[in-house]
Amino acid sequence: MPRVARAVPLLALAALAGAAPAAAQDCTGPASDVRLFVRVEGVRSSQGLIAVTLYADDSRRFLARRGSLYVGRVPARAGTTTACIHLPATGIWALAVYHDADSNRRFNRSGIGLPAEGYGFSNDAPAIFGLPAFRRVRMAVPRTGMTVTIRLRYP
Repeated sequence: MPRVARAVPLLALAALAGAAPAAAQDCTGPASDVRLFVRVEGVRSSQGLIAVTLYADDSRRFLARRGSLYVGRVPARAGTTTACIHLPATGIWALAVYHDADSNRRFNRSGIGLPAEGYGFSNDAPAIFGLPAFRRVRMAVPRTGMTVTIRLRYP
């Protein structure tokens, strides 16, 4: 049996086991040569979506209405969900992530304005008494293929 024919079943098994090469994973956002893998930990359920919002290095636009470059969404997986997003280039970026459990594509808040869904930020910046300072969420992405980890916090 030729080598290529023997390799095909092995590649199929690797893909079924979730071991497909990282470059083969679909990424969200406008296509580019720079990919960032976002590992979201502490996801409470597999309901809904994990939304990964990308912000440029501009404190005035961070978390502002229409301030993001885009929002990428992937199906939620209880425990850990991994998303791949395209970045326009290497450089300094910021991320905000939330668990859109009801898939309404909005970050739900309680009647008094507090978060009603799980959320997190790049650098795992804490948001104990309000939103984190922009300087705490800024992250350097010097190369493609990097992985960042964000832990969700639920109300």
